[in-house]
Parts: sequence; C-alpha cells; structure tokens
Amino acid sequence: MTGCGLDAFGGKALRLIVTESAPFQEPTEIARGILEDDGWDVSVTYVTDIIQPNHAVERGEYDVNFFQNLSYLKQFNEDNDLDIEPILFMFEQPSGIYSSVYNSLDDLPDGARVALPVDTANNGRGIRLLARGGLLEIDDSVPVAALSVHDITANPKNLEFIEVDQQSVGQVYTDVDAVFGFARLLAEVDVMPEEVLIMESAEEALPFALTISAKPGFRDEHPEKYEALRTAFHDETVEQWYGDYLEGILTPAFDRDLDDAWEDVNSR
Repeated sequence: MTGCGLDAFGGKALRLIVTESAPFQEPTEIARGILEDDGWDVSVTYVTDIIQPNHAVERGEYDVNFFQNLSYLKQFNEDNDLDIEPILFMFEQPSGIYSSVYNSLDDLPDGARVALPVDTANNGRGIRLLARGGLLEIDDSVPVAALSVHDITANPKNLEFIEVDQQSVGQVYTDVDAVFGFARLLAEVDVMPEEVLIMESAEEALPFALTISAKPGFRDEHPEKYEALRTAFHDETVEQWYGDYLEGILTPAFDRDLDDAWEDVNSR
C-alpha cells in the first residue's frame, strides 16, 4: 500500500522536510491544512540546514523537501552522487547586489568588501552579476552554478569577497560595502528591490526558482501523493499568500515549465 501513498495502517501519509523561513513555512502550513482536510496525515519537520534535507529524502526518511533552487539541486547532486529531482516549481525571487553606503556599482571603492553566499550556486550568481556590471571579468565557459572566485580572470578594483551563509546576508548588510542577496532577505531588514544596484533578469533568475523535490520517479511511482501535493501547494490560497508577502516580492512559479527548466540547468 505504500506505493499508493498509504501508510501501513491504511491511512494516507506524507512526510516533508522544509526550510524554517516564512516563504517556505507559511505556504507549507496552508498546504498542510488542505491536505489534512482531504484525509492526509501530514508530518513536517522545519530546519535551517541546507545539506541534510536532500540526504534525508534520499534515505527515505521524508517524501519531499522544500528548500532549494534548481541550480543548487543540480550542483548538490553532482557533489554528493545523488539523483534528487524537482517535482513542483514554487516561487521565483529576484536577487541582486545591494549596498548600505553606495548608490551605484561604479561608486564601490578599490578594495571594497562584498558579501557573497558561501554555497557554490548562489556564490556564482553574485560573481556573474558583478561581471555583468563591469567590476569583474570571469571565465564565461564556467556555468554559473559552478562559478567561484577562482574563475575570476580580472578584478581591477581588488574587491574582497566575504562568504557568509545565504540566510545571513541581511545581517551583514551594514557591515560590508555591498552584498549579493535574495530580495526577500533584504526586504526583511527593510531594504527593498528599488534600492538594488544591479538585479538579475527573469531569464537569469529562472534556474534559481525554488522547488519541492523528491527521489527520482516520485511522480510516476507515487501519483496520489504527487497530485495531492500539487493541488495543495499550488492552491490559490498559497498563491495569494505570496502575493501579500512583502508587497509581492516573490513571484509564484506554478505555471513555469519545470521539466524544460530542469533539463536546461542540467545541460549547462
């Protein structure tokens, strides 16, 4: 019966591991209510860790996780010899370079300290934006999800890079000359997108849209679970929550083509 999404006692059960942050936690609680109303027994574990959720799903401790973007997942699979795959797009979040001191990238002084997320995929996003803004030259043959400071070929302003946990960029915002960060994390410290020095385009941001992910074959092997999750997490009440959160700073990606985007990320 487990293959049909049923537990050993005949009840419908779902186990989720989710980031302990509002854009993940609040939609999950809305979805949990919808699922429970439909007869599902839903267990959710909230974490701040960005390593264990994939291993936990791989080990079968959870059905799905909700914490990561496509590019992070692709790189994590390669680094850890896993094959976790996305099953649902959830939201896109604009990311960019922000500064509490300077009004443009050109104003950044020689030796400016720039905070970047320590994880590879998001680290590369910041480096690519600085290159597009003319502050760096990089090896264009390296995919952004694998891009690092080692792929910088010219740094004329001798920028100094400070690597921090991706969730901490808002906390270090006033301690450095500039940060690369997710708009929602900066908005949580009252720094809004209109204050950004340079922002990713929609095309640049799509490979970093947030997903719900599972072991390979989940959609075909557990269609009842998949359909229940899709119906609940893509419900209009979840969409409305994103519309209300921080003045609509996050964009639901429910209608984006997940399979095409995943194929594109893995071809780079």
